[in-house]
Amino acid sequence: MYDQSKLSELIRFARVDAGATVIDVYPGDGDWTRLFSEIVGPDGRVYSFVPAEVAHFKNDPVGRMRTLAKEPGRENVEAVSADLVAMPQATQPADVLWLHLFYHDLHTALIQARGATAAHFNRAVYERLKPGGSYVIVDHAAAVGAGTSDAQSLHRIEPAFVREEVEAAGFALDAESTMLANKDDPHAIKVFDPSIKGDTDRFAYRFVKP
Repeated sequence: MYDQSKLSELIRFARVDAGATVIDVYPGDGDWTRLFSEIVGPDGRVYSFVPAEVAHFKNDPVGRMRTLAKEPGRENVEAVSADLVAMPQATQPADVLWLHLFYHDLHTALIQARGATAAHFNRAVYERLKPGGSYVIVDHAAAVGAGTSDAQSLHRIEPAFVREEVEAAGFALDAESTMLANKDDPHAIKVFDPSIKGDTDRFAYRFVKP
């Protein structure tokens, strides 16, 4: 999805280092899990966390991550699945929690069907991170003033609204990046639309647990 320079910059932004414990929430194809596995090395740990809310998908997300964890050299990867709000019980204290293009889903009917809300999840993240740990969110930007109104229909969310929700859970904004910004994105079309797919205006926030 990203060229090597942006990948490297995102890794630096997330502050994933050798020996770190990382939780990759909703890992998709596992690309980030593999990347983090290589960076944290044998002394680190990567939890490839599949929310139970999506475990029933036909592409078998849990099975795919369990297969990934059995790949040669992936001894530091553990595939886990639980309700989003039960994530602290399914993982160990972490240095980084990584949420890539998923935060907006916390405001959709699919994810909330089992009782999880963004507020509940943010508190769960706060509980699971070590003091000084990083909560890193990358997502598709919605138009200013949209709040969460486009989360279901366009898979977008207003950056300022995300910041407000996460800070309400006790986190402090540590850094933000415009490396994935695209001023030509009209913000009014679905992120899967061929005219913008892969090139949406994206924001990146790094929050820290005090």
